[in-house]
Amino acid sequence: MTSEHTFTLKQERRLVTEIPGPRSRELQRRRTGAVPPGVGSVLPVYVAEAGGGVVVDVDGNSLIDFGSGIAVTNVGNANPRVVERVREQAGRFTHTCFMVTPYESYVAVCEALNRITPGDHDKRSFLVNSGAEAVENAVKIARYATGRPAVVVFDHGYHGRTLLTMTLTAKNMPYKHGFGPYAPEVYRMPLAYPYRWPTGPDECGPQAAAQAIDQITKQIGAENVAAVVIEPIQGEGGFIVPGRGFLPALAEFCRANGILFIADEVQTGFARTGDLFACEHEGVVPDLVATAKGIAGGLPLAAVTGRADIMDKVHPGGLGGTYGGNPLACEAALAVLEEIERGDLTARARRIGEIMLPRLRALAERHPSIGDVRGRGAMTAIELVRPGTKDPDPGLTSEVARRCHEAGLLVLTAGTYGNVLRFLPPLVIPEHLLNEGLEILERAFDAA
Repeated sequence: MTSEHTFTLKQERRLVTEIPGPRSRELQRRRTGAVPPGVGSVLPVYVAEAGGGVVVDVDGNSLIDFGSGIAVTNVGNANPRVVERVREQAGRFTHTCFMVTPYESYVAVCEALNRITPGDHDKRSFLVNSGAEAVENAVKIARYATGRPAVVVFDHGYHGRTLLTMTLTAKNMPYKHGFGPYAPEVYRMPLAYPYRWPTGPDECGPQAAAQAIDQITKQIGAENVAAVVIEPIQGEGGFIVPGRGFLPALAEFCRANGILFIADEVQTGFARTGDLFACEHEGVVPDLVATAKGIAGGLPLAAVTGRADIMDKVHPGGLGGTYGGNPLACEAALAVLEEIERGDLTARARRIGEIMLPRLRALAERHPSIGDVRGRGAMTAIELVRPGTKDPDPGLTSEVARRCHEAGLLVLTAGTYGNVLRFLPPLVIPEHLLNEGLEILERAFDAA
């Protein structure tokens, strides 16, 4: 699984101090005097190096990385190809603003996105800085192109922290609480959540789609809806894979009613799920796609890609931003796309899923607190509940995560109820580290 990759860091878990160690604790003390508490961190170990499947902290501990900076370092942290392209670009120029004097790498990234995103229609792309900015611009474009005000989103969805994307996001705490009033003309519909659908997972997709379409038609009016915005697999909401048939039914409804289908592929994009984009799993071709996270190996970059007839409607100067498509980030993105293709990282993501999902299902058989195992490729999760019920158990979730962290495995939590452990290993993680991480997770459950 890793024969094609050469790592600059030794690919091993190594604990030389407690987690977090003394230097990390000292930096944390400095942080409390400089950074507001509203900026949280999953695990206060301060990073010195990272690469492949490990993160090395300032105390010399080497932790197995099942987070990838929240699905950002898909090609591995400090990927040599990315580093070299960025280094060369930094020596030429670091910024001009594409809206002032443009440059080739921006155009090349847009050409690549137009080529690889779902659908063989004529497309256009433009570049911004973050996933939230991409989603917000996709909605702007949809409203401009359709002349309609309403936007439909779904239960458990997460789309960002700006005013509009915070409004689109479902979860109150910590993302929305106290930050209102929110943006108008945003309507939330039920999601096809197989584990929690009242009649069970088999009929979840068609039933949820019918319910959502009925509510849109009756409560908003399809003729008033500019866009439906959805994550093909929900991220912060708990890695919920919508019931089969849900996404295609929504896309068909949108096509029939002049509504633009916006796929938020911010967390799912760039080979993470075993396809280049998660929409491809059910053959859904969105009108607009928002991408970010895995696009540039850790440099801030995001994009909106869409049908040319839609994207070309916006007047000159209506889209842009000072830093959007920074030349360093563009070179990084071109390197990432090369790495995905040369390393066949979609296949690697599928291989990761083939290893993780059976192990997680076996763990669930031993531990009735695991109510659901789900995901695709290298985007997997387990949902924790009180045994014999579907009542969320966020306390146990936090306890298992804490034990993993102490043992040198970086894991993330998620979910509307705070009861999901999500796993996002780099797609280049060595197989021995992947299996060792799963062993740590198993021991954490046994101990907890």
